[in-house]
Amino acid sequence: MVDLNATERPAPVLFEVKNLSRRSLLRGFGIAAAGLSLGVFSRSAEARTVKSPAIPPVAQTGLHPNVFIQIAPSGAVTLVCHRSEMGQGVRSSLPALLAEELGADLAAVKVAQGDGDKVYGDQNTDGSSSVRNRYQELRQAGATGRAMLISVAAKRWGVADSACDARNSLVTHAASSRSFKFGELVEEAARLPLPDPKKVTLRSDDQFQYIGKQLALLDGPDIVTGRALFGADIKLPGLLFAVIARPPVVGGTIARLDDTKAKAIPGVRQIVQLKSPSRPYGFKPLGGVAVIADNTWAAMRGRAALQVIWDGGENGVYDSTQFREELTKTVSQPCKQVRNVGDFDTAFAAAPKRVEAIYATPHFAHATMEPPCATASVAKDGKSAEIWAATQNPQAARNDAAKALDLDEKDVTVHVTLLGGGFGRKSKTDFVTEAALLSKAAGAPVRLQWTREDDLRHDYFLSTSVQSLAAGIDANNKVVAWRHRTAFPPIPSLFTNATFSDQGELQQGVLDLALDIPNVRAENGEAKAYTRIGWLRSVANIYHAFAAQTFIDELSYARGVDPRDNLLEVIGPPRLVSLNELGVDKLPNYGASLDQHPVDAGRLRHVLERVTEISGWKDRKQNGRVMGLAAHRSFLTYVAVVVSAVKSPDGKLRVDEAWSVADAGQVINLERVRSQLEGAVIFGMSLANYGAITMKAGAVEQSNFHDHRLLRIAEAPRKIHVEIIESHLAPCGVGEPGVPPVAPALGNALFALTGKRARELPFVRMYPV
Repeated sequence: MVDLNATERPAPVLFEVKNLSRRSLLRGFGIAAAGLSLGVFSRSAEARTVKSPAIPPVAQTGLHPNVFIQIAPSGAVTLVCHRSEMGQGVRSSLPALLAEELGADLAAVKVAQGDGDKVYGDQNTDGSSSVRNRYQELRQAGATGRAMLISVAAKRWGVADSACDARNSLVTHAASSRSFKFGELVEEAARLPLPDPKKVTLRSDDQFQYIGKQLALLDGPDIVTGRALFGADIKLPGLLFAVIARPPVVGGTIARLDDTKAKAIPGVRQIVQLKSPSRPYGFKPLGGVAVIADNTWAAMRGRAALQVIWDGGENGVYDSTQFREELTKTVSQPCKQVRNVGDFDTAFAAAPKRVEAIYATPHFAHATMEPPCATASVAKDGKSAEIWAATQNPQAARNDAAKALDLDEKDVTVHVTLLGGGFGRKSKTDFVTEAALLSKAAGAPVRLQWTREDDLRHDYFLSTSVQSLAAGIDANNKVVAWRHRTAFPPIPSLFTNATFSDQGELQQGVLDLALDIPNVRAENGEAKAYTRIGWLRSVANIYHAFAAQTFIDELSYARGVDPRDNLLEVIGPPRLVSLNELGVDKLPNYGASLDQHPVDAGRLRHVLERVTEISGWKDRKQNGRVMGLAAHRSFLTYVAVVVSAVKSPDGKLRVDEAWSVADAGQVINLERVRSQLEGAVIFGMSLANYGAITMKAGAVEQSNFHDHRLLRIAEAPRKIHVEIIESHLAPCGVGEPGVPPVAPALGNALFALTGKRARELPFVRMYPV
């Protein structure tokens, strides 16, 4: 068990970041990059302008065993991070994984941000997948370089390769106390044939120098000193700035436009109309009227001066409150069966005690601190384009921009800046395509800036959901029947106009829920999307965990059993839960093998047992406070949360402390995992207390943080305790799994404190929080 609450922590390992264009790296790698014109990101606060093209000198010689590693004759090691950094620390973790197997001195490593390119494999920084999906592959990449360096050194010494090792950028032969610096070996190693990455020897767990340790946040110093480059920090010669007046309703069009006053605003250069999309909306821009100007202030003043009358189209009928009533009707009757064990109907009808409840959650917005932003520079001849974007998905951004510009993908370059938060919003490419289209129209580089109002009104919202749960309790006070109906507009509606959810969403807390109950049924109701539905941090797990974990808590009171003991009993004994027991034919399992990542009731029980131990669950009703708990599996990780709530002298309710325990398998960077789980508590509480997005006549009613509240400092827990289970099992997701148990744990605590049960989010509608 690793306790991260200790005051004394190991000193973090520091290493350096430097931003390089992929072209410069490819020169060093010996890979052709014809037709690409890339920029350079300077770390200097005095040199924020990105000059294009401006390729720094990179050694033509050296060892480049793959696209992730470059070792210069000087011994300098450059490692490529191909995923996007949005505060989760991926640029601190993936290079550490490479350095571990390579044997590089992490303190001396330089990290380059990879541009959008298929050469790196999957770059979509989404689904808590950066480590869990690339763990083995990146280790093999590092070990390949180590094997080549060792081969050269061993031959020079006349010893077996197995007698040598690489550590701290040195290849050593312990028996003779001899060593070579990496730089002394790279030119000869570069002439060796590349070994098969799958056949190289990986380090054993007890040899790890970096993996599982506390590593520094690579970009931390630049972020706190203002030197870090985010989407809005890019400056190009002749740069223009743009904002867009988008249709308030998705799919809406311009009925009438008068741009006379907008054109009269000093600094406004051009007014551009953009085409509105038709279904399915996918990642297409929403259309509207763009104002291009000399600066953002002029652009925003020009937009405010536009006189536009909009036609809302088919989605103009959408009312989120009325729609919730429609979903309630849907789940109040039989729906499409998606999971079945035993005979729920018979068991429920025969049960002497029956419990039923309906739960509702609204649309949620991402509300990242940095709204979407992208800068595009389309060549004068229109035959190439270069883009800088705060994107989670640079390959999709590259592809979609190329299509919009009618270019071949190879003629478009996408550089990735730091992201001021992402949560899934910036994996969509609409804002990147908008920037590309406006640069083409202006014949100049254009930075497209979304405002906070744009961000909240034109998001890809998490789906609104209504769920009906029912359970039967027999004469022995055992839960013998469970039914879970869920209805929500599905994410596939973006691409196919689907009205039923797919297994990818239903696996998130419905199909994969471990239940030691003999009769289980899950059903999915039909729901049409009237707005853009997208994935948001932990996705469908948010509403499914809220309903299931709240309902299980309700069962504990119906049975007169301690909520902890009740939840453990519902989960059942430690076991690997088979598909047959789940009552499904297959399970997407977040793209992972069930052999490597089974549904493990033992791991779920363990985090629950541990969180109730460290929180002092047995004393939960002392000192004027009460506790609520929840436990959930998502993205292959098991997380349990306990929240303690108190009532202040003025009658308001507040969270006193929160505890989170996670089993995420092998952890790379303990400090980053800790931060993710701490942040998940704040994120989850913001959604639970305030996060609703509502719509009338198809348009979002909220606009900024005055009417879309986030959790404030005074409302945050006095303390957040995090514990990470020490494990050498395969890595699991980290960025998202901490969120789903938070809302139900909070709600269960507030019920214990007030006796009033909230079955709808946000809680502010019921509790004076």
